[in-house]
Amino acid sequence: MLHKISSRFVAIGIALALAGCGGGGGGGGNGAAAAGSSAGGTSASGGSSAPTLAAATAVVDGTALGTENWQAGSTTTGGQGQAVSGLNCTQAGSSYSYSHLSIYMNGTQVALPANIGTVAPTVAKPTGCVYPLNTTDETGKIRIDTTSNTSYTLGQFFAVWGQPLSSTNVAGLQASQVTVYVNNGGTLSQYTGDLSSLVLPVHGEVTIMLGTPLTQIPTYTWTDPPPLNPTPIQLAYMGPNLGTVHWPDGDTASGGAGATIDGLTCSPGMSVVFHVHAHLAIINNGQWLALPENIGRPSSCDYELHTHDRTGIIHIEAPSVKNYTLGQFFDIWGEPLSSTNVAGLTGNVVAYISDNGEARRYMGDLRAISLISHRDITLQIGTPAVSTLATYSWYEL
Repeated sequence: MLHKISSRFVAIGIALALAGCGGGGGGGGNGAAAAGSSAGGTSASGGSSAPTLAAATAVVDGTALGTENWQAGSTTTGGQGQAVSGLNCTQAGSSYSYSHLSIYMNGTQVALPANIGTVAPTVAKPTGCVYPLNTTDETGKIRIDTTSNTSYTLGQFFAVWGQPLSSTNVAGLQASQVTVYVNNGGTLSQYTGDLSSLVLPVHGEVTIMLGTPLTQIPTYTWTDPPPLNPTPIQLAYMGPNLGTVHWPDGDTASGGAGATIDGLTCSPGMSVVFHVHAHLAIINNGQWLALPENIGRPSSCDYELHTHDRTGIIHIEAPSVKNYTLGQFFDIWGEPLSSTNVAGLTGNVVAYISDNGEARRYMGDLRAISLISHRDITLQIGTPAVSTLATYSWYEL
């Protein structure tokens, strides 16, 4: 549902633009042909003088950039699992990169939604899928699957999103003047062709301005998450411990004892229709600590969220599909979870999430992290920082 951008944000957006809220696209890659003019429709020229490229702004991956205006995910007319604009929704490829998209409405930056091109798990398809173009957060980064070395267009991304794209209408935001610039490897060029045909520059940045154009075009330098370890850890049911034993097994006295917790029941014979797994790794001052076994499994019943062993696997076993969160799991365990406290371990907590081979830093409320199929969650407490993020070879029950 499209929400009208409040005028009170306009002054904020103009101030940010003039402060240089952006900076530095990288190497050209497949998007080199995106800069400059091309045949087709037009984007109106923005003023008599060309803008300059702002000094680079350092951004931590996962930070929201801009005012929220759209709901997360693709719309009902976008990618819902079917083929869209020649793109299929599948498991992610072995490698990916990104292009960056900034959208401004009269000087106000509008946040590109998270989870565009991501289809959540269902009973019929418990692992879900992603399109080769997708978003994982509100940074404006468009994740690009580079496995096949294929070029993708802005039109394909908007088709997956399910939003209109024209010289007067960008995802429902309308203006008589739309100005587009592409920063490709530090070279800034105005794009005056058909917006749908604009090739997304790998490590480059596309800026769309509706109405009043900016005097400086934003560009960014990114603090990306650690790389994924190319050697996966083989997960096995009742497999060996992953990490050092630190906590006692089972729930604490304030955790699950059979009563309903956060709306989640404990049943001795639950009808299981939805059975998937997520993984949690807790690393304290460089030491990997094993998640206890039998969390959510008191002697009389099993909760919908529980563990069987010390591998870090969280089992989601339920009679229906719904959103389960890390906060609910910790409440069943009976341990605290915040940005400074993970199950009694205190310090600055940094969270990373990996889905379908795409990793990102998570900057929101840790309790709100959704437990979806094959999601890998790493909670780092204290120092040193992890150098690589573990990957896993999953088993299926």
